[in-house]
Amino acid sequence: MKELSNSERVLLEGANWKKLRFYQKSEALYQMTFVFCERFLPKHGDRTVDQMVQAARSGKQNIIEGSEDGKTSTEMELKLLNVARSSIHELREDYKDYLLSRKLSLWDKQHSRYQGMHSFTKAHNKLSDYAPFFNKWNDEEMANIGYTMCCQIDVMMNGYLATLQDRFRKEGGMKERMHRVRTGYREDQDRKMKEMEATIRRQEQRIKELEEELGRLRGRERMREDERG
Repeated sequence: MKELSNSERVLLEGANWKKLRFYQKSEALYQMTFVFCERFLPKHGDRTVDQMVQAARSGKQNIIEGSEDGKTSTEMELKLLNVARSSIHELREDYKDYLLSRKLSLWDKQHSRYQGMHSFTKAHNKLSDYAPFFNKWNDEEMANIGYTMCCQIDVMMNGYLATLQDRFRKEGGMKERMHRVRTGYREDQDRKMKEMEATIRRQEQRIKELEEELGRLRGRERMREDERG
């Protein structure tokens, strides 16, 4: 069976969210944020704990939902992924606030540990890369790594969203695809009908020619029989 192009599909072939690098990093970020809050924030009376954990979870879950909904609606996928980005932005600010409010260092490019941290987080996305360090890093290390991961996720998502927006601009949404598929189907059926009608006309013409040829042959046969008689 011929494989359909995107322009011939109603349902799009959505991305496998498990393989998206920014999803993998967001999963690691969520688990790390949970441990960070358990280790360094009060277990009761601090709304920051719930806010950080929920922001991290929202980022991860909306990537999943967006990728799944993207099979039917690129517009919905764009909206959900933008919600995910907003959640990651919120979490990034929480990590920054934690550092600043406690007079800890926010590692910039001039900081001695910035390059090593940046290289590690840029090269690693999966939870298994980070989990062994969750109970080893101190709060300054963990908060800076969380902040940096948020920034990197945002950059990766920006590139992915630009691709989706370009596809949406070119292919439209569900209604446009349905119209295009229906129109394409009707055009295909019209083309096939015209081809069949042309074939029938050719066959009818050929049958007429054969009947005339058969008539001539029979006429000649009768003439020969008359000559023999």
